[in-house]
Amino acid sequence: MMRSHLKTLAMTAALAAAGLGTAAAMMGTGASADPGKFMGRLWADAPGPRVTPAQAAGAGNQIPPGAHISRAARTITFTTGRVHLAAVASPAGGPDETFRIAGMVNPKITVPAGAQVSIQVINADPDTAHGLVITSGPGQSSWMPMMTRRPAFTGSALWFLGNPTTAGMHAGTLTFTAATPGTYHYLCPVPGHAQKGMTGLFTVSNTS
Repeated sequence: MMRSHLKTLAMTAALAAAGLGTAAAMMGTGASADPGKFMGRLWADAPGPRVTPAQAAGAGNQIPPGAHISRAARTITFTTGRVHLAAVASPAGGPDETFRIAGMVNPKITVPAGAQVSIQVINADPDTAHGLVITSGPGQSSWMPMMTRRPAFTGSALWFLGNPTTAGMHAGTLTFTAATPGTYHYLCPVPGHAQKGMTGLFTVSNTS
C-alpha cells in the first residue's frame, strides 16, 4: 500500500513538473487552469469498467440500501455493517466540481465503526478527470491533497478516472473497512478540485 501510494505521488508530481505545474503557478496570478483537463484526456482510453449516461444518472440518484436519508440536512446515515453507495462526479444537470450521492450534492455520510464500505465512483464529467479518496484533515485546505495526506483507510482511494468516451463513462469501486471512529472527508484528489468544493464529510461513528 505504501509503495503504491508513493508511486501515485511520484506520478502526480511528474505530471505537475511536465506542465500541470503551470496551473499551480497561475494560482497566484488569478488565472485559472485545471490539471484535470489534461489528466482526463490522458486516461480517457484507460481500461476498466464503463457505464452509460443513463446508468450514471440512476446511480447518482439511487438511495443506498440500509441508509437513512435526510434531504433537509443533506445527510446519509448507515447503521448496517455493510455499506454500498455510488458517487457520481460532476453529473449532468448538477453543479460542476461536486459529487452526487443519493440525489444530493456532497452529502454528509455516517457509517458505523467496523463497517465494510464499498463506493462506486463514476466520472460523468465530459472533459475532466476525477477520483475519490477518503482522507483525514480538512477537505479544502490543500490544492494538491494527495501530496499532503494519505488515504484514511487501506483501500479508500480511487485516484483518477479519465474522460468518458464512446465506450461509456469510467467507473471504479473502492472498498475498505471503516476501522477507526472519527471525522474524515471524501474528496476528489485531482489538484484544485477539493478547493473548488468537491468534498464532503465522512464520519465513522463509535457504536460501542
